[in-house]
Amino acid sequence: METTMRELNQQTARVIGAVERGEIVTVTKDGRHVATLVPPSLAPAHYPFRTDPMGDELDDAPVLPGGGGRLVADRDELMRGFGR
Repeated sequence: METTMRELNQQTARVIGAVERGEIVTVTKDGRHVATLVPPSLAPAHYPFRTDPMGDELDDAPVLPGGGGRLVADRDELMRGFGR
């Protein structure tokens, strides 16, 4: 289904009803696509946070520059790596 911004404004209940029935609604403004309304069952999952908090254990591990990939042993060694 396609609807204009004006129709969406004036007939919101009808448009949302169509989405509830499983239709995908394209919203246009001045002939260009500005939004797509989809039922929750068809919407892609969106996570505002990283979904795998563990990740690869070496992804974010601090490594000393020029240290041959050796992990930083402690805070002081890490700060020296930043020139402090």
